[in-house]
Amino acid sequence: MTAFPAPSRRRFLTVLGAAGIPLRHFHAGETPLLVGQIGVRHPHAAGKMEAMRNLNDLFRVVGVVEPDSQSRAKASQEKAYEGLSWMTEAELLAVPGLKMVAVETRMEDLEATATRVLAAGKHVHLDKPGWEDHAAFRKMRRMAEQAGLTVQMGYMLRYNPAFALLFKAHREGWLGDILEIDASMGKLASADMRVELGRLQGGGMFELAGHLIDAVLTLLGPPDQVISHNRRTRAPKDSFADNQLAVLAYPKALVTIRCNHADPFGGPRRRFMVTGSKGTFEIAPLESGKVRLSLDHDAGGYAKGIQEIHCPLPGGRYDGDFIDLAKVVQGAKSLAWNADHDIAVHETLCRASGVPVSGG
Repeated sequence: MTAFPAPSRRRFLTVLGAAGIPLRHFHAGETPLLVGQIGVRHPHAAGKMEAMRNLNDLFRVVGVVEPDSQSRAKASQEKAYEGLSWMTEAELLAVPGLKMVAVETRMEDLEATATRVLAAGKHVHLDKPGWEDHAAFRKMRRMAEQAGLTVQMGYMLRYNPAFALLFKAHREGWLGDILEIDASMGKLASADMRVELGRLQGGGMFELAGHLIDAVLTLLGPPDQVISHNRRTRAPKDSFADNQLAVLAYPKALVTIRCNHADPFGGPRRRFMVTGSKGTFEIAPLESGKVRLSLDHDAGGYAKGIQEIHCPLPGGRYDGDFIDLAKVVQGAKSLAWNADHDIAVHETLCRASGVPVSGG
């Protein structure tokens, strides 16, 4: 794939700005925001801590909480947590001036922990996807909304430059009416992961596919119908739902979401393809920044025909999340994804992975 020529790169940076993706550190206050982290047992916990600490002109991490002694001892040996103060949850939430807490617990503890942080009057970065109790998730998000506090979900594709360009293309009508979305996010799960995810009723789809569903609903909103197909390829040896397909139905569009945890090439095969009445937008591999754009007309500065675009990936994997969150916490903007959206994503994810939804 060719690199951006200078004019295209300038146009792309403009796209990022229009999409709300920050291109450099943001300084709305004179001092960094005081933040902390509760939990180190989520798979993204260390990466989120690294992002906050690397953005040291925006954030100052005052402490980290982990009630499980073995997990705390293990994390204390990792570079991400080097030199940090280990606290109880009560100690962290009592730090004067604390503004935001990243909640990185086990999935089953996410909503309850976030609820306690919100009750203490702090903003929350909540890692994905929440637990399988949709009523609890909905209650937590409404609580934040009523308190005027922000909950930023850890769906990392929101801030990926290729997805920022896709969202812009849809807003400006480059692709016409969206008719199809075909998305896949798989991996080859280790034996330990199979045991851990096997306790989830929704299997691998619930753990991983929220990233894709969040992007789908950003484009199309909540679906009219969700049909879930779950297969357990190693039954009766284990009960892990490792090969799953969900179909999301809209008035004009059909969306397929695949999540296969038995795929040795699941990583490089991850993709997100949108087909509309006027063009197609394909991102593959998912986080590569590589786009194949096909248009039946000139649009957005791109010519009719098929072209490959390389969207530069600035900073770390989670930098965009936390730079944007700093703007929100400092009052410079509102988060683009509100409570209604997050609740719809969680409900759709539950239905897509075969988890019953009560009161949804």
